[in-house]
Amino acid sequence: MAAFGAEVDLVNSPSGRITADLIPSMIERARTIAQGDTYYPTDQFNNADAYVGYKALGLELVHQFPNGIDGFCAAVGTAGMIMGVSKILKERWPKTYVRILEPATAPTITEGRSGVHGVEGIGIGYMPPLLEKDLYDDARAVPEDEGRAMCRRLAKEEGLLVGTSTGLNVTAAIALAKQLGSDKTVVTVACDTGLKYMHRDLYE
Repeated sequence: MAAFGAEVDLVNSPSGRITADLIPSMIERARTIAQGDTYYPTDQFNNADAYVGYKALGLELVHQFPNGIDGFCAAVGTAGMIMGVSKILKERWPKTYVRILEPATAPTITEGRSGVHGVEGIGIGYMPPLLEKDLYDDARAVPEDEGRAMCRRLAKEEGLLVGTSTGLNVTAAIALAKQLGSDKTVVTVACDTGLKYMHRDLYE
């Protein structure tokens, strides 16, 4: 963002990981900065435009899979992506099984408690305001180490360099496919690149 001319204001996490306090601290910092006339807070965790915008992805999936999608799963941050996609899929195919995902060490949705994890972009430490219970069938907590192992597997076997949230997505998609059966179609999203993880230990 700095390369595009933005002034970056970092909110540091002492552990370098996502904690229950980190996202609220970032939100509060954005609100403080936006008190003047120069800045505008997008309030992404409550902004329904994210929800609406991702409907386009759902429509793309309907177009690409004319015979139907039996299962869809994805990790949840703001929940805008999976809610937008789910609304389209369930309108087209009401029996599509939608599973939302979170890190196992921060099971806010599945167990009602926060925790610490290292998967950027998901597991915000509280229930995402955009999450609607009638648009998903269940929630699963995925071990972070399984997601990280999947990242390395995807790089070696498929030539896909992805980040940790994608690793969780694919891990869960394989599990959902096994649950639904070999004749079913299960979809997930490769939502991040592994390039930003090259200075860390993900691909060592």
